[in-house]
Formats: sequence, C-alpha cells, structure tokens
Amino acid sequence: MSILEIKNLSHVYDAKPLFVNADLTVSGGEHSGIVGLNGAGKSTFIKILSGEVLQDEGEVKWLNGITRGYLDQHADIDRNLTVMQYLRSSFNHMFKLNETMEDCYVKMATAEGEALDALITKANNLLDTLTRDGFFELDSTIKKVAGGLGVGNLGYDTPISQLSGGGRAKLMLAKLLLLKPDIMLLDEPTNFLDIEHIEWLEEFLNGTKSAFLVISHDTDFLDKVCKNIINIENGEIKKYSGNYSQFVATREQNAKQYEEAYLRQQREIERMTEYIERNKARAATAGMANSRKKMLDKMEILRKPTVVYDAEFSFPYVDLVTKELAIVKGLSVGYGSPILPPIDFTLGSETRLWLRGTNGIGKTTIIKTLMNKISKLGGYVHFHPACKIAYVEQDLYFENPALLPATYLSEKFPRLDSKDVRALLAKVGLKNELALRPIENLSGGEQMRLKLAVLSKVPSNLLILDEPTNHLDVRAKDSLKKALKEYKGAMILVSHEKDFASDICDVVFDVK
Repeated sequence: MSILEIKNLSHVYDAKPLFVNADLTVSGGEHSGIVGLNGAGKSTFIKILSGEVLQDEGEVKWLNGITRGYLDQHADIDRNLTVMQYLRSSFNHMFKLNETMEDCYVKMATAEGEALDALITKANNLLDTLTRDGFFELDSTIKKVAGGLGVGNLGYDTPISQLSGGGRAKLMLAKLLLLKPDIMLLDEPTNFLDIEHIEWLEEFLNGTKSAFLVISHDTDFLDKVCKNIINIENGEIKKYSGNYSQFVATREQNAKQYEEAYLRQQREIERMTEYIERNKARAATAGMANSRKKMLDKMEILRKPTVVYDAEFSFPYVDLVTKELAIVKGLSVGYGSPILPPIDFTLGSETRLWLRGTNGIGKTTIIKTLMNKISKLGGYVHFHPACKIAYVEQDLYFENPALLPATYLSEKFPRLDSKDVRALLAKVGLKNELALRPIENLSGGEQMRLKLAVLSKVPSNLLILDEPTNHLDVRAKDSLKKALKEYKGAMILVSHEKDFASDICDVVFDVK
C-alpha cells in the first residue's frame, strides 16, 4: 500500500530548479536511500516531506493516519532536560495512560456498585494495553537503543545542555528510533556515529517494519540497509530497485542514454528552428514553417544533463625525514578536568595515524589540544622544529559566511591573482554558478571542498584531518582518498568510515 504519493513536484532554491514536475510513490515498509550530487536538493526534499519547507508546486500526499519522524541534526531541543528525561518523552502517551489507570485505583476506594465495576474494567483494560506495549520495561527498551547508538556513554543523568552537537544528534536519533513512526526521514544519521554504532544502526534498520528514507554519503551503509535508491538528478526524482551498488551500474547506463537523447533533441530543435527561420517569410513555404513551429512548441524539452564537477585534491609536501616528527607523552586533555587517561604516541615522518574511538569520547578534543586551540591539562607535546601542519577541523565554520568562495580564498592567499583563484576553485569542483554563490548557500559538501582547497595551497609534512568526509559525495570522497594516499608526509586522521580510513592509515590509535 502506498503511504506517500508525490505528483508534479516543483521547487526552486537560490534561483536553481531542484525538482521539475517530479513524481514518486513510497510504499509502507519500504527501505530507501536518497542520493544525488552536492546541491541536488536531497535535504530540501526531506524538508518538504517533513513539512518544514513548502514546495513551490505539486502535491505531497500522505496516507491518512501515517506517523512520521524526521531526524534534523540542526534542530534544537529542550536543553534543560536530562538525557533519560528526553528519551522517556518518547512514551508520554503511555505515561498518561498510566496516570489514568492510577487515578482509577484511587477512585475505587470510594466507588460502589456499577461505578466500581466500571472503574475495575477500565483499569484492567489500561493495564492490558500498557503491558502489551511494554510500558513496564520502558527503561530497558530505552537503554537498549541508547546503548546501541552510544548515547548511554553520555550519562543518562547528564543535562542536554552539556552535550556536544554530535551528542545531541545521537540523542535525537535514539528518540526517533524509540518512537517507531510509520516512516522515518533520516538526514545523514551516521555522521556522528562510530563504527560499532553504525553497525548497530544497520542491524536495527534492517529489522524495522517502519519505512524509511535516508540520505547518506556512506555508500557501504546504503548498500547494507537499502532495498531501493531514490536519485535526484536533472530535476527528476527517480526510484531504482536494489541497493546502492546496483543503482550505480543502472544509473550510469541511464545517464548515458539520457545524454544521447538530449543531444539528439538539441540537434533536432536546431534543425527545425533553422527551417522555420528560413521559410516563414516565403508564401509558398510559410504553411510548412508554421506547422514545424507548432510541432516545436508541443515538444517536451529535455533538461540539460546535470554537470558533474569532479574534484581534484592535492596537498603540497615539504620534505622532512625524521623518526620523531611528533612526540606526545602523558597528554591530559579536557575542559577543566581530564576526560581521558594520559595519551602517548610518536609520529615518524611517514606515519599515518587513524585516531579511532566512539563518538563524543574526545577525539576532537585531542586534535584541538595538539593544535593548541585548547590548553593541555598536563603532559608533553613536541613537534619537530621543521614540522609544518595543515589542519581541517570537523566544524564547517566560516568567520564571514556571506563571502563568495573567490573572496574567501583571496583573503586567505592575497598573493594569488583572480585567475589563480578561479583555477583553484575549478580544481575542487567549485566553478561556474557555484563560484558565484555565497558560502552560506553552498551545501555542506561544497563548503568542505572549499576548506580542502585552502589546504592545497598550504605546504606541509603533517596533515591533521578531523572527519573530512562527513559531507563529501562519493566522487569527491574518492578523490580525497586518492590525494591522501599520494601524500608523502605524516597524517593524523579522525574518521568514522572504516573503509576510508583503513585504506589510508597504517597505524590505529584507539581512544578509550
């Protein structure tokens, strides 16, 4: 049974048509991934489905009575609640039933006759409902989901105000899974999860009877949990049967056929237009020209295929050969008090260290302490005098997000002329209309490309990268992997993507 029908959906964002008369049907229990290039409109599509954004045209029709849950990592929640209070709010309807049942018990003390019989019947029915729905095992149910996602590590009595952005995102995901809506709308649910928590989420999603639509750049995750792929491209929303790998093979063939059809149509339009212009003024041929004009007006014009701006990354290396590029001994990190045991490791000039650990445990705190953005609480950090560090932080923070990408790079590198700046933007796939868009209107992946463009002009012998793939699409991620494998210097990489990190790094440091 269809639980969602979309007809003639059209929407424009920042003067760019994202969807043009698009159609889609989603059935109950369907497990689908949403994919598309950076800026194609994936997040906007999810927001339209959630009701957060109103489409320009078309119909989005849900089956009556369908419950929806939306994971919006940027949403704010009541920070005065504790972790457990927030998770228990998933079951507020059960607590209200329990209050009604207890009120029945209180009234039984003074009721008589038929009134007493009615209260007994009502209380028993409520008890049966609460027992059937697992009310008396709620804390166990909550902790099972919270533990699987690593939320339990945050502390159930911890106020939400003390959680990081990643911690709040995991908490919201846990609540959504506990709610068990008929359909879940998930926007990058793995961004703040570590390997073991992603594996738990995969198992949960494969076992759920709820439908879900999930946006993710983690193709391995999509392969494991999706039975359909919804691709947003060329203004269309098209569903493919199968997982992500099966979609890629089919999509490449379809894309080639679409491009060939588009070129054929453009040639036909050009031929007809020339004929009309050549013959419309002559009385003997005006009728034929007018007939061709009517045919041209009725023709359904194919949209120009989406241009894929591939990214090419490279990181300049400053030669340095040493056994001890960086020495860390007894390093104590935290905010006021240590959050981890003392840390020890040594980097050689070619060491590629994967800093691995559960989300929220302190990997970013370690990185920021090494970069002296946070004062160390104790211990010893020494970098070789000739060590040159290039650093990308996890947060997509820009001091002035209203700047154009070219202006941002020009301020970073005043010696670059405008031609060099445009060439650098083009190299990372930020060209044409993207180069003229304010940074705040770029997608997360496009903003990360801009960050990596800066690194490509910073000579270094040590790269420190904190979750650089979080927002990158598949092709950009592959380009980044290639560049990091070719880099000749040392590296400290924080990543929750096992396949990505294990292909690059030769040493694993588990943060516990």
